[in-house]
Amino acid sequence: MKMVIGISGASGAIYAQRLLAALKPSGHDISLTASENALQIGQEEAGIDYRECGFPFFTPRDFTAPFASGSARYDVLAIVPCSMGTLGRIAHGLSDDLLSRTADVFFKERRKIILVPRETPLSLIHIENMRLVTLAGATVIPAIPSFYSKPKTIEEAVDTVVARILDHMGVENNLRPRYGV
Repeated sequence: MKMVIGISGASGAIYAQRLLAALKPSGHDISLTASENALQIGQEEAGIDYRECGFPFFTPRDFTAPFASGSARYDVLAIVPCSMGTLGRIAHGLSDDLLSRTADVFFKERRKIILVPRETPLSLIHIENMRLVTLAGATVIPAIPSFYSKPKTIEEAVDTVVARILDHMGVENNLRPRYGV
């Protein structure tokens, strides 16, 4: 599969870091883009520079990125984490950077979009924006860990969310035990 991983400026760089680590050995064709805030937050929270993850990286204003056009064949877009500002721009069709343009393209081409907001509490505006993108065809997976597998570290708790993201992307994984197995 050809996938785009977008990273916006919400807190939660560890979710992007763990997702990229899980995708690295997958053999899928992965492209990355991140907002300016995401680049800063990635450094601050996780010591990660997304431009140096071993995947092709496209800057926030690089509208020549292949996935910015509907004629390029990509399968999945996942924005992890997805800030509420990015979610709002996507929900209302404001294509003012590469992340929101890519989401706009994926919606019009009826391709798979996964948005992973990491915010609490949620305002009515946030909830309405999640409703709008869901009605348009996106899957919203809030960055809310599960605890039935009894995670013992932050990474194990984060992986409960990352495993769900990978499931919805169609990527096999064994990050966490399945419920009841």
